[in-house]
Amino acid sequence: MTEFRAGYVALLGRPNVGKSTLLNRLIGQKLSITAPKPQTTRHLILGIQTLADAQIVYVDTPGLHHRQGRQRALNRYLNRAAVSVLSYVDVVVWLVEAPRWTEEDEDVLHRLAEFTGPVVLAVNKVDRIADKSRLLPFLRDLASKRNFSEIVPLAAINGDNVVALEQVITRLLPVGDFLFPAEQLTTASERFLAAELIREKLTRLLREELPYALTVEIEQFVEEGRLVRIHAVIWVERETQKGIVIGDKGATLREVGRQAREDMERLFARKVFLQTWVKVREGWSDDERALQSLGYSNPSMS
Repeated sequence: MTEFRAGYVALLGRPNVGKSTLLNRLIGQKLSITAPKPQTTRHLILGIQTLADAQIVYVDTPGLHHRQGRQRALNRYLNRAAVSVLSYVDVVVWLVEAPRWTEEDEDVLHRLAEFTGPVVLAVNKVDRIADKSRLLPFLRDLASKRNFSEIVPLAAINGDNVVALEQVITRLLPVGDFLFPAEQLTTASERFLAAELIREKLTRLLREELPYALTVEIEQFVEEGRLVRIHAVIWVERETQKGIVIGDKGATLREVGRQAREDMERLFARKVFLQTWVKVREGWSDDERALQSLGYSNPSMS
């Protein structure tokens, strides 16, 4: 008789170590948005991987950033969201980037002291190390920092050694029945995924120009047979930021809309009619009440 295993697995680490890229690789579909900029991930996103004898419920988390000085309400929310998973997950996969060790990595190490379950150290981006002799001393140093269940070097971007990580995680899961239907990939709504895709395109197209205090709210999501009508508001904090997002004669906003719509049509398998507006809401990123109204609610498994 087959013994099934199932449980929650947190993907934890500082910003930009590849947590969302790893989640998408493990699930085999794009669920988490990715961009080469800190704080791209702002919410807990569940990705469900169902294997023949196991169901792994991955929880992608915002990057844990170093606490220094006064933090905006948004920064406090992101750290709270990431740390909240330690209260209910069965396994933690802690991602670090080879061969770097930073103050923020040290901060994650301290936060993990309270977690009593198994911790797997995933050393990501090993494909970028031309001289592989540098990797072994780095791994030895990491091994001395905590009693890890396993240390797995990998490259999430191209899938190198990701299956080995999956096998390690499966062994560490508790025995139990599946937590979700086998065909389910996430608990995130299409409405939420639409907002995230728009924010991803803004992050990638604007890069260094991107206003830090930018978020997306879906005001309307209406399904009409094989068509979805979506009205989205891009919120910024200052009038000058509004101009950056719109671009010259509306060029940036049009391109954001085009790319986001194409991704949505692939993800939802339906035609999408997308309209976007840019509006100003001063100080929203440092206002707890405004954060809640824009979807930054108390972190939970759902």
